[in-house]
Amino acid sequence: MKAVYGLYSEGQSAQRAVDSLRAQGFPDRDITVLSSAPREDMEFGHMGPKNRFWYIASLGGVIGFLIATALLYYAEHAWPINVGGLPIFAWWPNLIIMFELTFLGAILATVIALVGTALWADRKAQLYDPEVSDGLILVGVENPREDAISALERALATGPDARIKTV
Repeated sequence: MKAVYGLYSEGQSAQRAVDSLRAQGFPDRDITVLSSAPREDMEFGHMGPKNRFWYIASLGGVIGFLIATALLYYAEHAWPINVGGLPIFAWWPNLIIMFELTFLGAILATVIALVGTALWADRKAQLYDPEVSDGLILVGVENPREDAISALERALATGPDARIKTV
């Protein structure tokens, strides 16, 4: 893997580098941004691939709710009790169990998705520098075209604190 990247100590410098890369014609999918802390106040903090964990957790919750409802309905109708003219399947007392199984389904679905993505993760080499763990922000491009390397280095050298590296 060949990569050109810059290390920045401030979020504003990293954002200028991302903007410069975009101005040079690099699409967001080719730009890698790594930070040791979330940078949601910066625009580059919202770049990157979106995950589907919210949908997976919601689907797990819906499945848990349906299983709880079916289980309670079946159990209360299989062994009916004389409740003095009230409905055999009452919603209010069952909501506690439905609530718990809804969240159990969401939690289990999320854990299964996390384990699945960890097991089936892409094992190719990815851009990283140990200084990211010390608080610096990495902005770079993996596998750039040979003719774009000089433009890439100019775009990354946007601030006084920028340190450009080529791997």
